[in-house]
Amino acid sequence: MQIYKMKFSKFFKIIIFILISNQLLFDVSKANAAEEIKIVYSIFSRTIKVNSLKTFAEEGNSTKKLKRILKATGSADKEIRSLLNKNFEIPITIASKLVYSEIGNIFLTRLSSIIHPPRADDEKTGMLALRSSVIKGIYLGKGQINLIRFFEGYPTKTVILDVNALSRVMNKVESISELLDFFTNSPLEKIKTN
Repeated sequence: MQIYKMKFSKFFKIIIFILISNQLLFDVSKANAAEEIKIVYSIFSRTIKVNSLKTFAEEGNSTKKLKRILKATGSADKEIRSLLNKNFEIPITIASKLVYSEIGNIFLTRLSSIIHPPRADDEKTGMLALRSSVIKGIYLGKGQINLIRFFEGYPTKTVILDVNALSRVMNKVESISELLDFFTNSPLEKIKTN
């Protein structure tokens, strides 16, 4: 009995050591949500804080840095705020089916070339981060998701937004709202009927 207690005590100490060292070495607690979006265009990049984007979306107030970036889009602030705040209602169970479906995998794989974690060497890593972001974003929005909640649900501190990859996709569609409508409405109707 005494040997059993010693082994259990030693085992318990090893588990505690592993848990503490994981927290210290890998800082798992900070990887809960994106804090910044790094916009990459060719060799140039700019960083936007997710909180400042959220403040702009909710209140219309923006930092000087954000104002310069928004001005470069050529869109009115009202349009950008409307896009950031546009909610898509989707039950989490249907979203889960969608992101794990064949069409969901294709969409997420393509999207992972535009939005991905830093130093992601493969499409699969980006796809997994996107999947996580969608599910967590819907959870945060209690059944609704918008771009702000999407970024709040992203599992890494920094999100890379590749403008070159985005512009290649945008050349194939008329507008971003057309793209969002296509990918949120068309597959959903098929999943809802099955």
